[in-house]
Amino acid sequence: MAKFIVDVKEEDKSEKSKKNHLVYYKSLTKVILNLQEEKNQASDPTIKNHLDARIDAIEKDRTRIRGMFPDIVKEEW
Repeated sequence: MAKFIVDVKEEDKSEKSKKNHLVYYKSLTKVILNLQEEKNQASDPTIKNHLDARIDAIEKDRTRIRGMFPDIVKEEW
């Protein structure tokens, strides 16, 4: 039976990390808007499903980032 060792990295919640994550979060917002626009223009259901999956993955990343910094008010995001 194989054993797997998982390397768990502690999240950096410093002020510098907070600032960098805010910038990254805002860039993800722009990516989502672009993907939604691309989805609206697509006619192929396979492409639409793929774009939906990408949007969902990005939304999960945004949720993870918000969870790292719960002290940031909604308006800052």
